[in-house]
Amino acid sequence: MRNVNILIILLAFLFTSCSKAQIESPTLRGLVKVETPIFTVWYSETKEQPVKIVYKSSNRPKNVDRGSMDFYTERDYHTSDDADYYRNVWDKGHLAPAATFSDSSTNLRQTFSFLNCALQDQYLNRGEWRLLEEKERVWDDSEELEVTVNISFGDSILPTGANIPSGFVKHIKFLKSNVYRCFSFPNNKPTKSWEDYEENHSH
Repeated sequence: MRNVNILIILLAFLFTSCSKAQIESPTLRGLVKVETPIFTVWYSETKEQPVKIVYKSSNRPKNVDRGSMDFYTERDYHTSDDADYYRNVWDKGHLAPAATFSDSSTNLRQTFSFLNCALQDQYLNRGEWRLLEEKERVWDDSEELEVTVNISFGDSILPTGANIPSGFVKHIKFLKSNVYRCFSFPNNKPTKSWEDYEENHSH
């Protein structure tokens, strides 16, 4: 009986010590569409990164602060996690901005899903990307915006398994005037202001 108990303990240890990729890799999806109350995301479980996200930015009041909120994993989706961002140059980059959805704690918390998180260069995330998000919240005082972010990838993969995006293209549609403004950022330290990353795209 004692030997059986030892065997059960060993089997349990081996199972729990398997990495999430080893356990889940047979069922990983190349692309899955997920709709939430505040954004729609096309997520690659194999890359452990979002590929595209769409959200609307409107003149929402600021009612709550992020406080100690941090990113969380989702039970039904294989995403990146804290290990992918540990002691490296990559920030947990919001795609649908937290500040845009600070009208309620429910909406704000939704932005902290790892479905809404990309491996983003720390200087980009805290610099020109953040400044463009702030500008969106100025523009949406006049009219609602529909924002689409497309994420591109090269061959760079972290030892933890997540693919590192090579760039981000943000398409901002002004819904009332039916005008687009588009900005293309490589995923590295910016060398110019956010205005200088604007590009002309046909829509």
